[in-house]
Amino acid sequence: MIRLRNIRKSFTRPDQGRLEVLKGIDCDIPAGEFVAVVGPSGSGKSTLMNILGLLDQPDEGEYTLGGETVSGLDSTARARIRNRKIGFVFQQFHLLPRTTAVENVELPLVYSDAAQPEKQAVNALCRVGLEHRLDHYPGQLSGGQQQRVAIARALVTDPELILADEPTGNLDQEATDEIMELF
Repeated sequence: MIRLRNIRKSFTRPDQGRLEVLKGIDCDIPAGEFVAVVGPSGSGKSTLMNILGLLDQPDEGEYTLGGETVSGLDSTARARIRNRKIGFVFQQFHLLPRTTAVENVELPLVYSDAAQPEKQAVNALCRVGLEHRLDHYPGQLSGGQQQRVAIARALVTDPELILADEPTGNLDQEATDEIMELF
């Protein structure tokens, strides 16, 4: 599923010079695997997640996702693959405030020309226990409910890869257990 070979990424800071964040990462993650990336602040976790999610590119190395080499692709090709193969759950929910829960979950489907996007969005929200909040706006939802909307949005396209940054951080233990079953 995921194969990383010699992934390197550095940043240039005006006051500190060049900072090498990822130093030759090699990794194989088979389909169906649940993996946690852990480390102290500043260790490159977010940089690695951005590369895995095709939001950034490595300076060097090869990244293969689902048998397809994705390192070196242009931004349009990366966006297409991202929408088709990757679901994101961010620490900040990134919900559109003037858009209902259903409409927020529908967004990835709009870009993929999916059949019956509203029905799929409703089903995804039901899977995360929000069938009674379909037409609510983010400001009308608790933090835990907003996180569930974000999780439903990540799951609605049935992606090959789900990248989650503390996906259950705002949920109680019972809700956490239910959500982890979905991943």
